[in-house]
Amino acid sequence: MQKRRPSDLERAQARAGYLFVLPTSVLYLTFVLAPVTLTVILSFSFYDPMLGSRWVGLENYTRFFSDPRSLQIFWNTLRFTFFAVTFNVSVGLLLAVALNRAMPAWLLYFFRLAFFLPVMIAIAFAAIVWSYFFADDLGVVNYYLRLFGLPGVRWLTDSSVAMTSIIIMDVWKNTGFFMIIFIAALQGVPKSLMEAAAMDGTPAWRRFFRITLPYISPVVFFAIVYASIGALQVYESIVILTQGGPGDATRSLSILIVEQGFGSFQIGYAAAISVVMTLVILAITALQQFLSRKWVHQ
Repeated sequence: MQKRRPSDLERAQARAGYLFVLPTSVLYLTFVLAPVTLTVILSFSFYDPMLGSRWVGLENYTRFFSDPRSLQIFWNTLRFTFFAVTFNVSVGLLLAVALNRAMPAWLLYFFRLAFFLPVMIAIAFAAIVWSYFFADDLGVVNYYLRLFGLPGVRWLTDSSVAMTSIIIMDVWKNTGFFMIIFIAALQGVPKSLMEAAAMDGTPAWRRFFRITLPYISPVVFFAIVYASIGALQVYESIVILTQGGPGDATRSLSILIVEQGFGSFQIGYAAAISVVMTLVILAITALQQFLSRKWVHQ
């Protein structure tokens, strides 16, 4: 059969489509694809602005996985991600369930605003405020602990407590965002199903786990993935609160990348860490996607 040639109108529509896509494609190639490609190339080389560059193969990756310090920082990042994601999603869901009920409108909006307000505050400003809360001698938290006869805690200067302090601030800062998402999801649960289950005498906790949670499971999955990607790239809050200390107790991969790339000017090594962090994010997201088939209801 003879292949039909496109008409003049179809060719004009195709040209118009390409013209509309062209600016976005150029921006994507310039600011996304090109930097990613350059980062991958630099990760296999030694590059110094003054000494030039040379190809070193897998040396940067070998250095990262054989250095106890970098492995500790890698573990810090994973530990922060696990606890930050767990508490942000779970506390946000609990708050959403608590506020998804009949109450006076002014009280409902007050609570929603109170819990969502930290989300609108810049992370740098929030971290500065929490640094005063966590101060050893004049901190607000230690003041009330001593007021009740309890010993003060070295929130930011004790290596065993510093990561917990950062997680507390992160949950305070971000849990309101997930609360709003879950409230919107809960309002989409069919009331007829809940009313029918209640008329059958089903306890509230069973209605939640058998009806509500499966129904909003796609939203829960999105929240987990979104929170994981953000937590793996944590930077500002740690830098302002502890500067990665004491020692390396709270240092994250993002901080290590900045220190190696712009502090020590080991750009090739910093690029290799960036590639490792990207691969970790992709691997965790892929694992979450695979596991979601068993509990996310479509």
